[in-house]
Formats: sequence, structure tokens, C-alpha cells
Amino acid sequence: MIHKKLGQFCVLMLFACVGKLTAAEEGWSVAMQSSDITVYERSRKGSDLLEFKAVRVLPLSSDAIKRVIDDVDQYPNFMPYVTEARVISRSGPNLVSYQRISPPFVSDRDYTVRVNCETWRIVGGNCFCNKWQTANDLGPAEKSGVARVKVTEGSWLLEPDGDGSKTRVTYHVYSDSGGSLPTSITNAASRNAIPKLFDSILKQAQKK
Repeated sequence: MIHKKLGQFCVLMLFACVGKLTAAEEGWSVAMQSSDITVYERSRKGSDLLEFKAVRVLPLSSDAIKRVIDDVDQYPNFMPYVTEARVISRSGPNLVSYQRISPPFVSDRDYTVRVNCETWRIVGGNCFCNKWQTANDLGPAEKSGVARVKVTEGSWLLEPDGDGSKTRVTYHVYSDSGGSLPTSITNAASRNAIPKLFDSILKQAQKK
């Protein structure tokens, strides 16, 4: 029994070390960390804007979190800074959606994205990955007074944690919204907004 437990401990430590090495090898560094969330950042070739990744375990099933993330039409009611959002088209689990945001200190921004959705089963429940990239050619034309975001890409990865009553959520994003703000301010604003995004999704999921 002792040898068995020791072996299990060693396996867990091995996975933990591999996870840390993988993050380091990919160029990620810890930007901020609290008791429930870790935000990573790394540089992007050819840009002063940073790429971000965040990991947090939420106390709900992956299916519950997935329903919230897919509920695009409701984004203005709970997503930070989103003032308009709608699904333009669907093809199976995938979709094209338009969003307009109103961040502080700058003019409104808007963009259209194509979202590819994958689902697979593991012990404990369903894994989901929603991966998006800019698809402005599939959305509305540019509007006067609204800056068009030319580049936004990222993903949501939802993995059951333990028995499936919790979900390990990994958020990944890179966005260039343009504008004249110094990149240091833009990077700081993006970094600080991520924990609020997770809080908003958790709060909305707990309502359903």
C-alpha cells in the first residue's frame, strides 16, 4: 500500500513538473497569481502586444460552463464591456458571431469571429474546446466611430476536474485592437481584465 501511494505521488509530481516545463518551453511566464487563478503572458513575434493564457478551476461542470460560453446573444448581459453580440451563422457545433465592445478610455471596437468547437469524452465528463479567429469578412461592414479589430484569436478549453463537479478552464487570447494607447497600458488592461472575465462567467453559470 505504501509503495502504491508513493508511486501515485511520484506520477502526480511528474505531471506537475512536465506542466511547468511545457509552459516555460513555450515561452510563458507568470504575470499574476492568486489563490484561484494563474495568468500567464508571452511575447508575440512582430508585436509589442502580449499574448495571454489563464487557468482557473471553477466549481461547476464543464457542460454548465460550456452553455454560458456558447450563449453569445446574452454576452451584453454579463460579459465585461460587451454592448452588442449576436450569432450570424451556425454550421453544426461551429458558429460565426459578431461582437461590439466598449472598453474604458478608448472608442468602441467591433469584430466578427469564426468559432470552431470540439468535444470529447474523458473520465469525469466532457471536454470542450472553442477556438476562434478573426473573420470580419463574414460580418457587418465597418461602422463610423467604431474601430474595427483586425486581429483577435484564442480559445476556451474546458476539462472536467476530478469527478466532474469542477472544471479546469484554460483561456487563451491574443488581440490587437488598434488605437493610440501605449502598448504597456493596453497589455496591463488586458492582463487585469482576465480575472473579471472568469468571475463573470462563473456568476452567469451559477444562475442557470
